[in-house]
Amino acid sequence: MAALFKNFILAYMALQCGIVGLPNVGKSTIFNALTKSHGAEAANYPFCTIEPNVGIVEVPDERFAKISEMVKPQKEIPAAMELVDIAGLVKGASKGEGLGNKFLSHIRQVDAIMHIVRCFEDENVTHVSGKPAPKDDIETIELELILADLEQAEKKHASLIKKTKSGDKEAIKLCEILDKLIAILSNQKPAISAGLTETELLNIKEFAFLTLKPVLFVCNLSESDIENYESNAYFKEVMAEAKIRNSEAIAVSGKIEAELAELSTEEEKEFLNDLGITEPGLNKVIRAAYKLLGYRTYFTAGEKEVRAWNITAGMLAPEAAGVIHTDFEHGFIRAEVTSYDDFIACGGLKPAKEAGKMRLEGKEYEVQDGDIVYFRFNV
Repeated sequence: MAALFKNFILAYMALQCGIVGLPNVGKSTIFNALTKSHGAEAANYPFCTIEPNVGIVEVPDERFAKISEMVKPQKEIPAAMELVDIAGLVKGASKGEGLGNKFLSHIRQVDAIMHIVRCFEDENVTHVSGKPAPKDDIETIELELILADLEQAEKKHASLIKKTKSGDKEAIKLCEILDKLIAILSNQKPAISAGLTETELLNIKEFAFLTLKPVLFVCNLSESDIENYESNAYFKEVMAEAKIRNSEAIAVSGKIEAELAELSTEEEKEFLNDLGITEPGLNKVIRAAYKLLGYRTYFTAGEKEVRAWNITAGMLAPEAAGVIHTDFEHGFIRAEVTSYDDFIACGGLKPAKEAGKMRLEGKEYEVQDGDIVYFRFNV
């Protein structure tokens, strides 16, 4: 991917997904495969990653491919998102073990968590507990996040007590929310279990509690187990844990994905055909992480360029226009909107407009996932 494209994406993209897990579960291998880079060191010893590695990942989207195929533009720019490879956590991380405090601070800065769980046995790759035990491994990471959140909640609560005694309404409101969290966290349950309202979550957003972040579990299986992953005992174990947490679990083989990342497009197709699969397993991971971050996609399509744009759910038309350029938002007049389904059914934007399928939408329109939009604005 060109450096210009990376710089452009970083300019407007704010949300990040952090990759976490125990040491030696394959985080850096999967990060490198996802970003098609060698930015993160992958080695058979704990903490080979110290500072977080950041990478930009293109989001595979059949709709984008189909629009580009029909329009045949001069340039194609797909949607993208930002991934952060964070060093492995160990038991005692919340008390500083294994540079835990530093690594936990990195997790606080991301918006969602991709938890890599080792689901393969290999005597040549050290496991911090001796052998893979997905349920225990998940609980080890989760407990450290819970303990770190409990410590933070108690500190924040203590710092607000004086203000509550003087009748400060904002402090009283925050303390009531923190009381709920402390009760849950003290029972070694994640903060997300407290069932806070949207308003309560917004009030404590600045505290960046770790166990309020949405989680995606990625199971790293061996090459021999990936074909029949659904029957793999380790994968079943992770699936059960994910279900309890109302999360999703996806199976990949880090080794296979690393090999695929080194191939050309044609070589990749041939390799996948030999394996009997249609796309890399990490495509599912990318789409799931994109959704986890709350991203949606709208498209702009013309002869010069077809581009996919990141927006968040609920974003109104002027805000979506501002993703392209702030002038578009400030001078917004209206949006000309065609749904993806109508675009495909009619055979393009012009036929869709002639068929009455292109709509004129105003400032209150909530841009939908898959919309193809042309913005009218006045600077």
